[in-house]
Amino acid sequence: MTTLDTPPELNYLPWHRPVSYDDRPAVQDGTHDLTYAEFGSWVDAVAEQFAEYGVGPGSVVALMLPNRVELLVSIVAAWRLGATATPINPVFTATEADYQIDDAGTTLVVNLGPTAPTAGRPAIAADELRRTLRDTRALPEPSTATGDIALLIYTSGSTGKPKGVMLSHGNIAAMASMMADHMSVTAADHCLLVLPLFHVNAICISFLMPLSVGGRLTVLGRFQPVEFLAAVEQHRPTYFSAVPTIYAHLVSQPADVVADTSSLRFAICGAAPASRELLAATEQRFGFSLIEGYGLTEGTCASTANPLDGPRKLGTVGVALPGQRVAIMDAQGNLVGVGERGEVVIQGANVMQGYLNRPEATAEALGDGWLHTGDVGILDEDGYLRLVDRIKDMIIRGGENIYPQEIEAVLHGHPAVLEAAVVGTAHDVYGEVPTAYVATYPDAHVDVAELLELCRTHLTKIKVPVAIHVLDALPKNPVGKIDKPVLRARKPASTHLGV
Repeated sequence: MTTLDTPPELNYLPWHRPVSYDDRPAVQDGTHDLTYAEFGSWVDAVAEQFAEYGVGPGSVVALMLPNRVELLVSIVAAWRLGATATPINPVFTATEADYQIDDAGTTLVVNLGPTAPTAGRPAIAADELRRTLRDTRALPEPSTATGDIALLIYTSGSTGKPKGVMLSHGNIAAMASMMADHMSVTAADHCLLVLPLFHVNAICISFLMPLSVGGRLTVLGRFQPVEFLAAVEQHRPTYFSAVPTIYAHLVSQPADVVADTSSLRFAICGAAPASRELLAATEQRFGFSLIEGYGLTEGTCASTANPLDGPRKLGTVGVALPGQRVAIMDAQGNLVGVGERGEVVIQGANVMQGYLNRPEATAEALGDGWLHTGDVGILDEDGYLRLVDRIKDMIIRGGENIYPQEIEAVLHGHPAVLEAAVVGTAHDVYGEVPTAYVATYPDAHVDVAELLELCRTHLTKIKVPVAIHVLDALPKNPVGKIDKPVLRARKPASTHLGV
């Protein structure tokens, strides 16, 4: 695998940062506003507290908290002791949370209090985290190495039980460095964090990237469109990272909802495909550059992104980030050329160490030296990647391959359509046929017959959905992606048939 020319710097760790950072603003939320030195001191105090529960090299600390500074402090405190952090979605049920706590082999849980799930492990409530060291001699010297596992991020589990993705400090340092280089992020930058911190995007792109270069971070507890725009106006961030659903909510606000967004140099859109119409509408309304990127948790978040200052090609997810190689592979394992369709595969210092305790799944994903993404894509002559679809989402109708994103792009072309998703529905004759679901902009109306006619105009007959269902909103998974497994499980009688 390709690597960076030099080992990545671990500048996001308090004991690796330059002393000149100490008095700079580092992290704030609605309760705390910390300099780099204050953040580091709090990390030491919490690390001392964790050590009293037996946390040390090789341990795992589970963090079941909403977005708040204590979550970030706890992650780095685990690292201070050579332990791994595994963030848990704070709205998980006890069954879901206990599975992750058990699967990760957790030593200690940090949560909101005694009613939160622990799977029988010791726990500390966020409000009980220690703020000052009791004994400066109690902590060992930090010795974090690039090969140590920093994060266990659990996949959504849409194809089975969630798997723990093992990301090393080398992985996450490489990701922070690659994105900072690609986006020209410096100490002058200020990120507004809005994505949930149980997701690697929020940890690497919103937290670690700015702190690795001496920038600053403001943490929002949740996303509400009007509150978010007010936070932009108040805090004057220079960038943020979000998913298409967030941009859809923002552009759907009434015309009288306005905010000063002039501080934003750019925003990042990732985690799920975004339509050209949504990207253009966001830029037109708010005036900042919206950069679409692509990546997987297994690749520590991002592998491609459109350039900030170079040509941006709408409909693509940009070029490979510095230090990564992105290629297209056919079903026989051969790399294919420009313009040819195949599976997107990735190499680089950002590629995961594997899945925890799942050697077969690890071999399947990494066995030939490439990270296999499961996405179908095409590279153009300039190295820009266009995603065609997920391999597992591909619909096979009577032996013909149908890619849902192609149909979704047509549906997005209707001015009333805010979101669209196409899934395969079982058919006695053809095996599968495409079925579409759409949600409209607020106060907009769409006629199903119009959508069907739009599809017939732009698509061959076999790609035209057999039914189009209009919903108030499309279901989302915890990260904000449209939840296609939920759509596949819907009963047709509960929606509006288009044919």
